[in-house]
Amino acid sequence: MEDGNNNENPYSQVPFGKPMRDAHFLFSEGYTNLNQGSYSTPPRLGQTPESSHDDDEEEEEEEEEEEEGQEEDQEEMSTSFYLVRILSGSERSNDCHHMAEGEPDQFIRYTYPELLRRSRALLAEILHCPVDELVLCPNVTTATNTVLHNLQWEGGDKIIYTSGVYGALEKTIEYIVESTPAESVKVDLDLPRSDDDIVQLFRDTLRREKRGCETKNDHDNGPDPKPHGGGRGRVRIAVFDTIVSMPGLRMPFERLIQACRDEGVLSLVDAAHGIGHIPLNLSELDPDFLVTNCHKWLFVPRSVAAFFVATRNQHLIRTTLPTSHGFSPRDRGDGSDIFDPMPASAETNPMVRQFEYFGTIDGAPYCCIDAALRFRDQVCGGEAAIRDYCTALARQAEQTLVRVLGTQSFGIPESHRVFFAHVRLPIQVGAAKGEVPPSDVPAVTQFMNREFVQTYRTFLYLLFYKGAWWARLSVTVYVDLKDCEFAAQVLRDLSERVRRGEYRHGHPNPK
Repeated sequence: MEDGNNNENPYSQVPFGKPMRDAHFLFSEGYTNLNQGSYSTPPRLGQTPESSHDDDEEEEEEEEEEEEGQEEDQEEMSTSFYLVRILSGSERSNDCHHMAEGEPDQFIRYTYPELLRRSRALLAEILHCPVDELVLCPNVTTATNTVLHNLQWEGGDKIIYTSGVYGALEKTIEYIVESTPAESVKVDLDLPRSDDDIVQLFRDTLRREKRGCETKNDHDNGPDPKPHGGGRGRVRIAVFDTIVSMPGLRMPFERLIQACRDEGVLSLVDAAHGIGHIPLNLSELDPDFLVTNCHKWLFVPRSVAAFFVATRNQHLIRTTLPTSHGFSPRDRGDGSDIFDPMPASAETNPMVRQFEYFGTIDGAPYCCIDAALRFRDQVCGGEAAIRDYCTALARQAEQTLVRVLGTQSFGIPESHRVFFAHVRLPIQVGAAKGEVPPSDVPAVTQFMNREFVQTYRTFLYLLFYKGAWWARLSVTVYVDLKDCEFAAQVLRDLSERVRRGEYRHGHPNPK
């Protein structure tokens, strides 16, 4: 993509960018979505190049007759209501949500488990892992909480984690530290930096903390050892990303997993920005735990995550969060069983059986993995086409942002390039005229976030980092260079308004 106008997709009838957006996505008129990396947006699933935005009139008439006018109400329905379309053996579209609402018990008790297993099998094939090492849950936050809350923590046990991990995950770690004897150690990576530096810092931290635990244990095993759990410790688990959310760059996660394996430390990989974004081969990587959101880059409706637990560690996951009917309590000694109202599961793996049902949810998004994969393959032209377009556009977008704002990017190496573009905003923090006092930083951030959606009808992820505001733009198949130029103009205008102090006086419409 040399000049920014080459959006042609040789594998599809619909070019990437605005034509793809208009044909296959559901944005409101006038809204420019530039934040796929946060909350994501799925396409109208179940459509192939032969069945695109303007369906054949005869097919529409047949569908209207068969579904008794349901197509007329689509715009008022929830996302999962009309996006979850499963192609049966006869290629007749069926709406999973309609099935669930039409016959709730039939669907939840008997139909859904079969569809769930099919979705898991499709994802296991993509991720190159055994299907019984993969379960589905709502999101990465749920899965990482599940791991950290299931581990049995003893005094002195340590959680190592890298800077840049998602805020909710860092808060989970802090809660574990507050509520258990565990301790946490943060590896400050000061991103961006080279892969070699990241790996060396990480490995050095693992080894230093292991030595500290060994020294403490030797001391505790002296003439007056402390009781069990009262000071002994291990470096128990290390937590890190595949792609850091901000600055949005690829981590050398393959080498970090290997470092954990070398040092005998469990690895918990946050691959929220993983599947649909970068290749993942879990058989080769062999992490202990990894979770990746399907609703960010794979184009699955919110919210679904694929949660990998290596067979060797499944005994550590005693319960789902929340605990539900699939949990198997230890023998209480009185010969009694707790009543389970669900049908007997066909799953033989105890951990997989737990995740089949752990509370009433809208299971429709879990059943549309097949449709999302068909969209990527048949409409978008496959993974390579998506990756090539998005990576090239992210590079061009960053150049455009830097040129219009007259500032700089993070300077991320091309080897770390993913579907994000970054730019520093032209706003200075200080005491001089036109500068933002340090105490006003939170207010300015909130002001800009609100103005993005209310005035400019878009959104870009902001982070105050190293004394400046940085904006992150997400690139995907429905974004083009004109959208990126629009983002640059929004950021320039909004920065001028901040320098004028508008954030102190509400938010008058600048137009």
